[in-house]
Amino acid sequence: MSTAASAIAHIASIPPQAYAHAMPSGRWSEIAKGTASMSLNGEAASPAQVVAALGTPVSFSRNSEIFGDDQLAEHVYVVTTGVVRICKLMGDGRRQIETFCLPGDAFGWETGDRYRFSAEAVSECRLVRVKRSVLFSRAGAEPELACALWALSFAELQRAQEHLLLLGRKTAQERVGSFLLDLARRAGTTTASNVTELQLAMSRQDMADFLGLTIETVSRTLTCLEEQGTISLPSSRRVQLRDRSALRRLDS
Repeated sequence: MSTAASAIAHIASIPPQAYAHAMPSGRWSEIAKGTASMSLNGEAASPAQVVAALGTPVSFSRNSEIFGDDQLAEHVYVVTTGVVRICKLMGDGRRQIETFCLPGDAFGWETGDRYRFSAEAVSECRLVRVKRSVLFSRAGAEPELACALWALSFAELQRAQEHLLLLGRKTAQERVGSFLLDLARRAGTTTASNVTELQLAMSRQDMADFLGLTIETVSRTLTCLEEQGTISLPSSRRVQLRDRSALRRLDS
């Protein structure tokens, strides 16, 4: 079961009183689209902020482990700064990265009492750690918190579905193009010349383990996209998207 499916399965166990208050028309569709507005202490807040209000700030250095595979699953985490990779190390040494969590994402959802994946800090990270017992007991009495959990789960489910499609049907160039576009939507900045620029926290090996490719294929594909004028690579960790239309065709 994917982490997204675990989240929804766990949230489905929230007591019925969490939904006792009537929802305005279209509220659930707004949550599913990621456009729902929420409040925290009377002020507008994102789903991640609503959940993070119940937790404690923690910091992790680059490449440090946040939790390990098969450890007791006592907390859910919300990313405030940095990038986290959720991954699984196979018995033969191969690694699969399930997702990259960026600011505003939550991770650590489990249906059982132990984590099935490891979580590691790709870069210096600041997180908010929330006890699962507190989170789900409070959600039973606070509809706004329950809605925030659903919104975060829907976002993770959508990313998991897109990753499944990427691994199952896309070519190497389509995988890299889709990856860059997704990062641009989630964390890209626009330069004065109207070019979207990405600062990659992850290494080429991280990208390869997420995309189901070899590091050589990732490097070769990036070079090919640069030669086509689709992107430029000012440095190994900086990518400029020169032709987003071409990337969108790869992502379609």
